[in-house]
Amino acid sequence: MQKEKYTSTTVYSEVSVEESKIVSFNKYDKTVRSFRVYEDGFVGIHYQQGEMSDDEGYAKAEKNLELKRPYPFELVGGKGEIDKTEKILSDADLMKKARRELAWLNRTYPDFTYNGSVFCQKSMQAQENSAGMNYVSTDGFNGIGFSFKHKDSKDISDGYFSINMRTYSSTKFRRMADNYLANYTKMVDLPDDLIIMMPDWEFSGALMSELNAEKLSLGTSLLTGKVGQKVFADSLTICHNVAKKNLWMTTFWDAEGFVPKSGKVCYIRDGKILRGFADKRIAEKYKAEYTGSAYQNYSDIPQNGWIKTRITPVQKTPKQILEEMGGKLAVVPVQYSGGGFKEKGDYAMPVQMGYLTDGEKILGRVPLFTMRSNLFDIFGKDFLGVSKYSPLWNASMMLVRMEKGKL
Repeated sequence: MQKEKYTSTTVYSEVSVEESKIVSFNKYDKTVRSFRVYEDGFVGIHYQQGEMSDDEGYAKAEKNLELKRPYPFELVGGKGEIDKTEKILSDADLMKKARRELAWLNRTYPDFTYNGSVFCQKSMQAQENSAGMNYVSTDGFNGIGFSFKHKDSKDISDGYFSINMRTYSSTKFRRMADNYLANYTKMVDLPDDLIIMMPDWEFSGALMSELNAEKLSLGTSLLTGKVGQKVFADSLTICHNVAKKNLWMTTFWDAEGFVPKSGKVCYIRDGKILRGFADKRIAEKYKAEYTGSAYQNYSDIPQNGWIKTRITPVQKTPKQILEEMGGKLAVVPVQYSGGGFKEKGDYAMPVQMGYLTDGEKILGRVPLFTMRSNLFDIFGKDFLGVSKYSPLWNASMMLVRMEKGKL
């Protein structure tokens, strides 16, 4: 009989703000564990919130072997620990920051009301087993996020901005707030050539879901039959990336103990589809390549889908990318809802509020519009690249051409 344990601890503190006033302070310290025993191709699992001794946890898991939950795969070993925490604010400092930033917002931009929170989180995830595994990943951040509403607006909210930082910086937060609030009342025209600028994860999730090896095998993916083919733009490379420098609040291993060489597994390189993603169960069932994509399901066997994707950026800022296109301007959607990707990959999203930008500064607010495209165009002929990290947006920004329509 082999044994395994997942452990996750989270300490979270939050100062809540409503109608531009601090209304509450909340904190929780949460620990969850999953005790697991393996015997004769079956696994018994006990999920536990809060403290429990290993002896009791494994005894309860062993009892659940009676449920005959199949898991015929061998456990693997390995040791490693990464700690990416920097300076997490104390509760007292968190409250001070909240009061200071809210006072600055109310003083600098008094025509808005704000709702949101200032918060910090520290998390630890660990996995150990009788095959010699002992992996630990620790991380934490300080964050602040506010929705805002102008006094003349009839909407419930006019937009949202947020930033997460391992070490808190008022300068970074205020620079971002300035970017969103300073030119809110200035109305500008929507460009004829619509270039959308957003964090890449707004679009990449839909693409990666089509690379599920099970969907590829069953023929339910838009990319079925296209593995090994060049389908997308030359500049598109997407990898699961858990190299230490790129880790953010996640583990560097998957739930079945896979640690990728050099920290990454590439799924698309230079527009060519290389592979789909599969955990051990999916790889065996469909004779697919095993890519180490199992996530920790604390109450069941590992599930396929642990992919921390990153589109390889170019070494240029958003402004530099636009300047190389002849000084084009882009639109940053700030408030958008009611759309998304359809079954065949068509995309439509109403944008209730967006800003015109030169890639560095907000130039004004554009009229309401709808952006339209298709999954293959977004990452193909209309894909303009992903910038390097931009502190103004707290992200690497993806630029893509889209069709525009009236809202």
